[in-house]
Amino acid sequence: MPSLIKKGKSFLNYKAMSRICEITGKKAITGHKVSFSNRKSKRKFNVNLQTKKVFLPEENKWISIRVSTSALRTISKNGVSAVVKEARAKGYLKK
Repeated sequence: MPSLIKKGKSFLNYKAMSRICEITGKKAITGHKVSFSNRKSKRKFNVNLQTKKVFLPEENKWISIRVSTSALRTISKNGVSAVVKEARAKGYLKK
């Protein structure tokens, strides 16, 4: 758990990174946790995010992105340049 006070900032000003894929825009969805007796209570299905560093040949630099595992498959299939270009056009990637 992160410290509640970091570099003079209080807990109220602390911003955690949201769990959103920077390539596909996937984010957490809600659903039900179902017990053996079929009682239902709310739960959250988070995205399987991984932090990866990728090299962009056009810009000649490395960028660090938080991507879902399905987005990693898309990068492998279509290539990093095409995927990053499309993500920037859709507004998912700000870097």
